[in-house]
Amino acid sequence: MIVMDRGRIGLVVLVLLLPGGCAQETKITRVDSGVVTDLSGRWNDTDSRIVAESMVKEALEYPWLNTFSGSKHRQPVVVVGTILNNSHEHIDVNTFVSDLERELTNSQKVTFVAGKGDREELRTERKEQAMYAREETQKAPGKEIGADYMMKGTIATILDEADGTKAMFYQIDLQMVDLESNAKVWFGQKKIKKVIEKKRTVF
Repeated sequence: MIVMDRGRIGLVVLVLLLPGGCAQETKITRVDSGVVTDLSGRWNDTDSRIVAESMVKEALEYPWLNTFSGSKHRQPVVVVGTILNNSHEHIDVNTFVSDLERELTNSQKVTFVAGKGDREELRTERKEQAMYAREETQKAPGKEIGADYMMKGTIATILDEADGTKAMFYQIDLQMVDLESNAKVWFGQKKIKKVIEKKRTVF
């Protein structure tokens, strides 16, 4: 049978509560979604939004847009294709694709159509309408708008590290491709470089 006095019990509890002599406290602060919160130095929502905004703006300022509109007398129809993640990080490419789609749609300079995944869902809906919806409300197949151009690209990274300091380099390449001729009518590139320094605190 082991007997402990109250003083020793209090000491044991203190050691259990404060492992290593450190106390941890979690603090959560709500911030506006537009506020930059670059905590780890990795690709984040701010990078995705800024890159999408700047690259779509650049793409739509190039001559291919006015050349097409002048010859066809309408807006070009654009779809976003595959964005490959060739980086060493796990990047949610779908978020970046959504940012690109938003910028293209809201520009009002092109007609934006749904990508491959969305099209399959829409086609399934039309098939079900043909079976279950009232005839006057059914949406007929074969009336989709074909895209004239596809935007596609890659995200790549280079990591350099020494003495606790990291240099993270991101390169985003996007291109606009003519779906009829396979001609690349625009090629854009955006680079982001971040330096991450970890400071040691001595107690």
